[in-house]
Amino acid sequence: MASAEILTIGTEILLGEITDTNAAYIARQLRSIGLDVYRKTTVGDNAHRIAALIQEALDRCQVIITTGGLGPTIDDPTREAIALAFGLTLEYHPHLWEQIEERFRRYGRTPTENNRRQAFLPQGAIPLENPVGTAPAFIVERDSKFVICLPGVPREMEHLLHNSVIPFLKQRLHLTELIKTRVLHTIGVGESLIDSKIADLESSSNPTVGLAAHSGQVDIRIAVKAKNELEAEQQIQQMEQEIRKRLGNWIFGADDETIEKIALQPLENKQWLLATCECGTNGMLLQRLSPLGKPFIAAQYLSGMYQPHEFFQHTENFRQFSKADCALGILVRSNKEIQEVYIHLITPEGRETFTKPYGGPPQNAPRWAVHHSLDILRNL
Repeated sequence: MASAEILTIGTEILLGEITDTNAAYIARQLRSIGLDVYRKTTVGDNAHRIAALIQEALDRCQVIITTGGLGPTIDDPTREAIALAFGLTLEYHPHLWEQIEERFRRYGRTPTENNRRQAFLPQGAIPLENPVGTAPAFIVERDSKFVICLPGVPREMEHLLHNSVIPFLKQRLHLTELIKTRVLHTIGVGESLIDSKIADLESSSNPTVGLAAHSGQVDIRIAVKAKNELEAEQQIQQMEQEIRKRLGNWIFGADDETIEKIALQPLENKQWLLATCECGTNGMLLQRLSPLGKPFIAAQYLSGMYQPHEFFQHTENFRQFSKADCALGILVRSNKEIQEVYIHLITPEGRETFTKPYGGPPQNAPRWAVHHSLDILRNL
């Protein structure tokens, strides 16, 4: 069974100067053609270290896709690294240089001599013309294994991946399957408790089930490999139904559904308008709700600190001032090593007060508090 690894090249990534988004994008595209990705690695601009990683990866997988290091400067070593890994020399491709010159002319510029380096590829490599940039990509094949080298500029990488690499891989590897995923979102429950409910499902080989914990939310990923979209959807639905049966109301949505939108639904059904006020959350509730518009009246962020009973009265006062049907107030207060979260909800049907201690990282307390307050709205 074919598998792939992704190697992102660039010292700037290791230094934290830029975020690697290319690897995630490539992984999603390979998933769409059923090619498993088992490892992603980042390496600096060093030809010997890149070559060593290529040699190691070739012992594990059939496809290696690299991004970065194809520019014209000395610190763009990918071409030299691939040649070193395979024991090849670099050879000059006049037609690639002509393409580079033509692209520069198109923009009214003249290439410098160092741009000529981009027309040198490892001996025997398959050139991939880059119509949206100046860095030609290429493929080196050895014993039915492939090293595919793409530019690091996202726009160029994406174009070449869609138009050249994906068709090449589907044809050469005879790929006829796809990998489909669904992510279920839970709230108000910890990762360990979810695991205790679905541990046996997490050992399934196809579909696979995995957990990802966030502050105030745990996601459950279902991934399946199938021959077509219909078969994949059927298998995912079967697994999803079993998970929903076990976890019930802890699940609030799937994929692109957010707790903000789900929390709106009961208010929309009741045609209630909501005012919000918060303290100690850096305005996070306001930020989460503001883009959603009606039926919310988003209150200003309240700076300063209130005692709980004063805060609850302030919530009621603000509801009356804004002429809203409901008011939701959040107060996050530090108490030595523990953050105390107070949530006050006022509706036409009554009022409720919730006190929840939070003992995690202090910087996560606002997100945790906001998630719990939205969960309360969801269950109106």
